[in-house]
Amino acid sequence: MAGVAKQMADRNGTGGLARPAEVRIGALFTFDSVIGKAVRPAIELAVADVNADPSILPGTNLSLLMQDTNCSGFVGTIEALQLLAKDMISVLGPQSSAIAHVISHAVNELHVPLISFAASDPTLSSFEYPYFVRATLSDNFQMDAIAGIISYYQWKEVIAIYVDDDYGRGGITALGDALAKRKSKIAYKAKLPPGAVNTTIQDILMQVNEMEYRVYVVHVNPDSGLNIFSAAKSLGMMSSGYVWIATDWLSTVIDTSEHGNSDVMELTQGVLVLRQHIANSNIQHALLSKWNNLTGNRSLTLSSYTMRAYDSVWLVAHAVEQFLSEGNAVSFSADPSLLATKGSGLQLDSLKIFSNGDKLLEKVWGANFTGVSGPVQFTLDRNLIHPAYDILNIGGTGFRTIGYWSNFSGLSAVAPENLYSSAMNFSTNNIELGGVIWPGQTSEKPRGWVFPYHGKPLRIGVPLRTSYKEFVMQDNSPDGVKGFSVDVFKAAISLLPYPVTCKFVLFGDGLKNPSYNDLIQKVSENHFDAAIGDIAIVTNRTRLVDFTQPYIESGLIIVAPARHIESNAWAFLKPFTFQMWCVLGVLFLFVGSVVWILEHRTNTEFRGPPRQQVMTVCWFSFSTMFFAHRENTVSALGRFVLLIWLFAVLIINSSYTASLTSLLTVQELTSGIQGLDSLISSTDAIGYQVGSFSKNYLVEELNIAESRLVPLNSPSDYARALELGSGNGGVAAIIDELPYVEIFLSRYCKFKTVGEVFTKSGWGFAFTRDSPLAEDLSTAILALSENGNLQRIHDEWLTRAECSADNSGVGSNSLSLSSFWGLYLICGLACVLALSIFFMRIFCQYSRYNNQVGVQFQEPQIVNRPARLTTIKSLISFVDKKEEEVKNALKKKTNGSQEPNIGSTEEQSTLPP
Repeated sequence: MAGVAKQMADRNGTGGLARPAEVRIGALFTFDSVIGKAVRPAIELAVADVNADPSILPGTNLSLLMQDTNCSGFVGTIEALQLLAKDMISVLGPQSSAIAHVISHAVNELHVPLISFAASDPTLSSFEYPYFVRATLSDNFQMDAIAGIISYYQWKEVIAIYVDDDYGRGGITALGDALAKRKSKIAYKAKLPPGAVNTTIQDILMQVNEMEYRVYVVHVNPDSGLNIFSAAKSLGMMSSGYVWIATDWLSTVIDTSEHGNSDVMELTQGVLVLRQHIANSNIQHALLSKWNNLTGNRSLTLSSYTMRAYDSVWLVAHAVEQFLSEGNAVSFSADPSLLATKGSGLQLDSLKIFSNGDKLLEKVWGANFTGVSGPVQFTLDRNLIHPAYDILNIGGTGFRTIGYWSNFSGLSAVAPENLYSSAMNFSTNNIELGGVIWPGQTSEKPRGWVFPYHGKPLRIGVPLRTSYKEFVMQDNSPDGVKGFSVDVFKAAISLLPYPVTCKFVLFGDGLKNPSYNDLIQKVSENHFDAAIGDIAIVTNRTRLVDFTQPYIESGLIIVAPARHIESNAWAFLKPFTFQMWCVLGVLFLFVGSVVWILEHRTNTEFRGPPRQQVMTVCWFSFSTMFFAHRENTVSALGRFVLLIWLFAVLIINSSYTASLTSLLTVQELTSGIQGLDSLISSTDAIGYQVGSFSKNYLVEELNIAESRLVPLNSPSDYARALELGSGNGGVAAIIDELPYVEIFLSRYCKFKTVGEVFTKSGWGFAFTRDSPLAEDLSTAILALSENGNLQRIHDEWLTRAECSADNSGVGSNSLSLSSFWGLYLICGLACVLALSIFFMRIFCQYSRYNNQVGVQFQEPQIVNRPARLTTIKSLISFVDKKEEEVKNALKKKTNGSQEPNIGSTEEQSTLPP
C-alpha cells in the first residue's frame, strides 16, 4: 500500500488528506528574448525560494518545467501542449499575447490556470478566457496613461506605430478608445509585420513622415523596437518638432541592457517612455541582492517583468498552499472530448483534465500578499490593484522621471503610493509634469504637426461673388483675389509661427453668387484644404468642417422701405397721446389747487374775490409749464409741492421737445411691417440674397413658405424690389446678414432696418475636420483683434460715408402715460402729504379757536338750520380767515384784554410753534 501511495504521490496525486510530495508547474516563454532573459533567472530563483521557505508548501516540492516558445506562435502552441501533457497544475506565461490567446483555449478545456507575467493584450481579460490570469498590467491602463499625456500637451491627433499581432492590435485599440474620451484620435495606424526587417520599417516611417502629424506612439516588441528608432534617426525623424512616446517595452530594454545601454540612449534621445511603477521596498532590495549574486552582474536593475515573473511563482505557491490546506486532491482525469483522437499520431489523449482546477483558480483570484512588485491582489474585473506607471524622459546618458500616472489619480507629479491614503484634487488643471527635453535637444513643446512635405501649397477656396465685392473679389494680383476677408486671412496667416503657402482657387460661375453650402461641402470632401470669405458659421456647416474664431459679427436682420414724415398743422400734438394730454391737464389744475389751498391763509397773492382766486389757480397752474409763474409761495408745504412739480414739469418739457424733434426728422416705414412676427404672419413676398444661408433659415426654422421667397443678387436688385413692393412684383422686406445690410444702407437711404438682429452668428474661415490650422488661425484672429489690425482692415474696406443710415428700428414715437406714471405718482403723493399736514394744522387750530374764543356769525341765525351744516359753514369761514387774524384773536383772548365779538375777524392761532 505504501508503494502505491508513493506511486500516486509521484504522479502528483494524494491519498486522503496527505500532501503530495511534488506539484508541477510549467513556464512558457522565449528563452533568448529580452523579456525571456530577464525572467528566466527570476522564475528559477522564485522556485528555489519557495522550496526553501518552510512556511509555504511544507512537505511538498514545487517542481518547474520550462519550455522555449522560440518567438513562434506555432512552436509556442506545440510546446504548450507538450507541457500540459505532463500533468501541470499551473502554467506561467506565455510572454506573447498571440500565444496566450491560443493556449487559453487549451487551459480552459483542461482547467489549468494560465498565469502570464507579460501578456498585456486587454482582450485576454474577456470572459472567453476564464483560466487566464494576468499577473502584470493590462495595456488598457498603459494606453490610458498615454492618452493622458497627449491630452496634457494638448495634441489632438497622433500616429500609432505598432506590430500587427494580437499584442499590437489590442493595445492600439485601447489607445484609440482612451483618446476618444479626451476628444483626440489616432490619425493613422502604421502597422509593422511581426519580425519586420529594417527596409520594411524604413519604408513605413517614410510614409508616415510625409503626413502632417508629428506625435508618434510606438507599441512594439522589445526585441525589434530599437530598429524603429534607428530607422527614424537615419531619416531625420529624431530632430526638433517630433514627439515620440514609447510604451513600457522600451523601459524593459533599458532596464535589461548590459553593455549596449549607451547605444540605446543615443537612439532614443528626447523620447517619452512608460515604465510600470513599482515602489521601492525591502523585499525588492533583498531580491536584487540575490539577483546580483546569481547573475554576477551588479550593474543590472530589476525590470518590471522580472519582478512580475518572480511574484507569479509565489502567486501559484500561495494558491496551492491554500488549495492543499483545504484538503483538495491533486488529480487528473481523461478528457472525454479527446478520446476520439486516441491512437492518432498527435497523442492528444495524453492531455488530462485537472480535476480541481477550478478550486485552484479560485485561490489564485483570491490571492492577497505583498511581493517584490507590490501588493498582489485582483479586482473584480480580474486586474491587479493599483496600476501605475512612471513617465520617463530619455536624455543624455540616462533618463529622469517627469511624473506618474495611476488609475487613482491620473497624471501626477507625486508617486502614487503617496496618494492612496490622501484626499487630493486631481483636476487636470492642477497637473504640473516635469520639464521635458524633446528630440532635437529643445525644451519647447512641439506643436505636434507640420504641413506635409508634398511641396504643394494649401488649396483655398474663395467664392466668386458678383455683389458686395468689398468682402472678396477677383483681381489681377498674383493671388488673384482681394477684399476684406482676404486681407484678414493674410494678416492672420502672417502671425503664425510657421510658414504657410496658399493657392487661392475661385469657386463659382461669375454669373451669380455661389452657394456657400456647396463650397463647404467641397472643403469637407478635401477638394479644398480650406475656404475663406464671407462664410457664415451656422449649425449645418459646423457638422462638416471646422471653423476659426469669427472675425466679424453677423446675423439676420430685416430691411424695409422708409420715408420722411410729412409735417401738418397738428404735428405738435403727436409727441403725447390723447390720454397723456388729458392727464397732464388735470394734473396741472390739481397741483394749482393744492398750492392755492396751502398758500391761501398766509399769502395775499392767493386771496381776493372768488373769481380772482379761480383765475389765480388757473394762471399759476399752467404758467409753471414755462416756469413763468409770478406768484411767490411763502409756506413750507407750498414750496415743497411746487419744487416736486417743477421737477416733473422739467422732465415733461424735455421729453416733449425730444419726441417732437424725433417725429419731425426720423424716417417711418411705408409698409405695415413692424418686426419679424408681423412679417411671418403676413403673406407678403420676402427677398433674400442668392447663395446665403438665409433661405434655409427662413424655410426650415421660421416655416415661411418657399413660394414667398424671392432671390436677389445685388444691392440694385434689393432697391428695385423694395421700391416695387410686394404687390407689384417686388418684395415687402428683405432678410439678409448684417454686414451686407450695412453696405446696402450706406448707398440707399430710402430704406431702413426693422427691429434688431434676430440671429447671432459670425463669419469665419472653414478648414477640413480636425485641421490644426483652424485652432492656430483662431488664436491669430484674436491677436489681430487685440492689436487693432482687424479694425483697421475693417475701416479700410467697409467704412462708407455716402449715406448715414440710422439702424434703429422704427416704432411708435408718441409718448404715452406709461412713460410718466412714476413721475406723476411722486407729484400726487407730495400733494397728498402736504394737504394732510395742512388740514391737520387747520383742525387743531380750529378746535382751539372754537374752545377759547367761540365762533359766532354776525348774520341772523336761522332756527331750522341743522347743527352739522352750521359747523361746516363755521369751519369754512374759519379756513377763509387770514392766519394773522386768527393768531391775534387767540393772543388777545389768552391775555384777557378783549372779548371776541360774534363774527370778529381777529382770532388767535392755536397751532403749536
